[in-house]
Amino acid sequence: MKISPKKSLGQNFLKDKKILNQIVSLGEIGENDTVIEVGPGTGNLTEEILKKKPKHLTVIEKDKNLIEILKNKFGDKIEIINEDILKFSHNKYINKEIIIFGNLPYNISTQILIKWIRIKKLKNFCKKFILLFQKEVADRIIADDNSKNYGRLSILSSWKLNIKKIIDIKPYSFYPSPKVESSLLILEPKKNYYILENSKNLEHITNIFFNQRRKMIRRPMKVIFKNFEEMAKTLSLDLNLRPQNLSKLTYYKICSYYEKLLK
Repeated sequence: MKISPKKSLGQNFLKDKKILNQIVSLGEIGENDTVIEVGPGTGNLTEEILKKKPKHLTVIEKDKNLIEILKNKFGDKIEIINEDILKFSHNKYINKEIIIFGNLPYNISTQILIKWIRIKKLKNFCKKFILLFQKEVADRIIADDNSKNYGRLSILSSWKLNIKKIIDIKPYSFYPSPKVESSLLILEPKKNYYILENSKNLEHITNIFFNQRRKMIRRPMKVIFKNFEEMAKTLSLDLNLRPQNLSKLTYYKICSYYEKLLK
């Protein structure tokens, strides 16, 4: 059965054998590990994961046409779920410390990542994520303050995750070749992170700040806090700074004070 990758689903299948092997080796898969692969496509990475003999391998694929290919190729060696990852419930995997691989569709990759960040006990859910992103998105994920790529995604991702870029991947490593480079990241949930009531509050706060990233922070502080000048003193903030000048920790602190107002 010939497959024509669907642009609407952001399908670009990784075919480079060397990179496939590198990705799997990063997982350090043991015989007792449960593994999830998001967007297996035609099963190129799936095949390499199976060689490591995990205890259980589940693949989540939205495209019905690919489901038939995966069934024919792997039979009952894997669990195949035909579902949109954004609608998929992870509840049965909580406390299993799974390993997640994913060549994420570029058009929804940030939504997928934020969905995982919202999981309350992330460390109990996942041991590590090995994920492919569009390079531009990856650069935003790993960015530090005072850099052009620093923003909401950098702050949200670093809140619960230790993140490391492994390599950039050229378009010719995929079929069809995308117009942009990709990056391979490994993301490991932190044992200890700044405690907040709800991740959506951090999303809200960072949205207010970075909606006008070139403006001074006086404006978003005024939107969030009635006593914004007093709050700025408490946080030792210069209201003439811009959103990209504030550290990630500062945003977590701002969110914490905001949550106290909600109680």
